[in-house]
Amino acid sequence: MKRDFQAPGRSPVFARNAAAATSHPLATSAALEILQDGGNAVDAAIAAVAVQCVVEPHMTGIGGDCFAIVTESDGRLTGFNGSGAAPKAASPDRLAALGVTEITDTSPHSVTVPGAVRAWETLLKAHGTRSFKELFKRAIEYAREGFPVAPRVARDWAGDVEKLRSDEISAARYLIRGEAPSAGTILKYPHLGETLDKISEGGADAFYTGAVARDIVSAVQARGGLLTEDDLAACHTTAVSPVMRDYRGHTVAELPPNGQGVIALVMLGILEKFDLESLDPLGPERFHLEMEAARIAYAVREKFVTDPGHMDVCHTRLIGSDYIDQLSAQVSIDARMTSVPEAALSPQTDTVYLTVVDKDGLSVSLINSLFSDFGCGIVAPESGVLLHCRGKSFKAAPGHANSIDGGKRPLHTIIPAMVLKDGSPWLSFGVMGGQYQAAGHAHLLTNIIDYGMDVQAAIDFPRMFFDMANHDLQAERLIPPSTIEGLKALGHTVVAASDPIGGSQAIMIDRARGLLTAGSDPRKDGNAGGY
Repeated sequence: MKRDFQAPGRSPVFARNAAAATSHPLATSAALEILQDGGNAVDAAIAAVAVQCVVEPHMTGIGGDCFAIVTESDGRLTGFNGSGAAPKAASPDRLAALGVTEITDTSPHSVTVPGAVRAWETLLKAHGTRSFKELFKRAIEYAREGFPVAPRVARDWAGDVEKLRSDEISAARYLIRGEAPSAGTILKYPHLGETLDKISEGGADAFYTGAVARDIVSAVQARGGLLTEDDLAACHTTAVSPVMRDYRGHTVAELPPNGQGVIALVMLGILEKFDLESLDPLGPERFHLEMEAARIAYAVREKFVTDPGHMDVCHTRLIGSDYIDQLSAQVSIDARMTSVPEAALSPQTDTVYLTVVDKDGLSVSLINSLFSDFGCGIVAPESGVLLHCRGKSFKAAPGHANSIDGGKRPLHTIIPAMVLKDGSPWLSFGVMGGQYQAAGHAHLLTNIIDYGMDVQAAIDFPRMFFDMANHDLQAERLIPPSTIEGLKALGHTVVAASDPIGGSQAIMIDRARGLLTAGSDPRKDGNAGGY
């Protein structure tokens, strides 16, 4: 049973030739500029994300990591894992000797090698047609000459004042007289602009070696971190084959671990066992099943997902039919699980998302992140590089799938995705929101596939997630009171979400009609455009 949902937001964007959807209007404009000048989708995506690294500094930056899926018009997919590794000197024993028992998001030990710039260069070499010099033009312009702070960026920034005040350089660079900038404030980042210019001339090596690398390492080591210039110089991007699973006649492609994309596929596998289409999309039964599937799938993530070189099981086993049957059998439509059973299998020997589709059918699904707002809060002073805190996903103690180890990549929450239908690209999409992203993928796809929503309605539709500490459900404000009461009757504790849950962008590709339909999330100042 299909239902129309009249979202309280915007209409989708229709285009015939090309489309871009990002979390910031200036990034979308940069992407469209490249597309209209003859660049392809990969060129446009790099131009857009470079702009975001300037105008959304709390969400992303060149000091973070990047993942992408590129799909050609005939359905051939290539994945790119642009996540960096822990410093070679890192280990639970070394951290214990330093008195570190937990890696927080402001710890210098949360700084893993930033992989984004190397990933961008790898993407361009594989699929692009333009140079960094051409593609960084707008980003460098905004960094040097100034850009206005967008409303949602200002709102988020205001919540990060205390974190920024805790570091003298961060406070000087990202606060104005000790306070967050208001919407419309014009900001400039000349140090960052100079670094982008160096990369535009010298490629990724200008970031991973030389003066910029020395500046990054000095900033981390001055705070007690273990990162070295050799760690940066060793950074590489890995080309990977996406892992795929069918969902109701659609092939969903995610990147394999160390990202959590496989967990979205676990959730979809569980949900496929139930007749979602017959349920009210805003009703308690739908959200109950979605959150029960999420609770189980995230337990699987915590048990198994890490750097693939350190996993006890192959990620393909996590989405095998037998294992999905085992997991789905734990879900009852009538009541909440009082506890999530052990995720058993026998051993074997803040973020920005954007998507671009061009006139030739090349599709890019790309996500770039600092993990927490303003990353770890450490700014390399001469280069202006704000560093991420992805290493906080590591455990400082031994014996866990994600125990820290030298050269090991941490568990990643950021996951781009792609959907094929009849072997051809059908939907390029992603979800922002840290831990929520795997659940967000399942939510967005069921909105579109099970409930027949267009991409914008599916993005605007209310969301729910669970507190990973106590499993209380957090509900966005547009979820009806009757649904909240229905969930409580099923045994859930439900609280109001203090902030919007995540955000997303998506482009649907209708080859038969020659039509692209793009949606973007107003939760994040999202913006889509096309021609």
